[in-house]
Amino acid sequence: MTTNEDLQNESDGSFSKRQRLFIKYTLAVLVDLTVLNLFNEYWDFVYIEFFTISLLTAVLLQFLLQVTIAIEHRVAGYFKSKTGLRAKVLRGLSTWAILFASKLVILEAINFAFGDSVLFSGPVHGLVAFIIVVIAIIIAEQAITRIYNSLA
Repeated sequence: MTTNEDLQNESDGSFSKRQRLFIKYTLAVLVDLTVLNLFNEYWDFVYIEFFTISLLTAVLLQFLLQVTIAIEHRVAGYFKSKTGLRAKVLRGLSTWAILFASKLVILEAINFAFGDSVLFSGPVHGLVAFIIVVIAIIIAEQAITRIYNSLA
């Protein structure tokens, strides 16, 4: 049975918060998947054995990136409530430390989950390649977000 709310969603494009989050994270995983597979195909420092593994890697990567962002925002919020130069410096240092350390944790989580099915190689045991892939993912996600917002 169609409810009045269902009709409103179809007619004026309004979505519930859960629907918006579903669309947001589905799109983010698809962007991550695309970037991972492009690097896998065109760069020797990235190896992913199967498409299914790359899909699971994209889901894990997106989940861990969101956890990282949540932690970073929480820590930044703590320092934002403080005043003075020391708080500003500590906020910047903590943000950098969280973002850098999280890449090590994420890389290790991918290694733990998928073993030799997902390999980042090259300088610093693949860390440089992994960071380049993550930066490319973030740039691609931002580009898609800007395109989407410009269509509104």
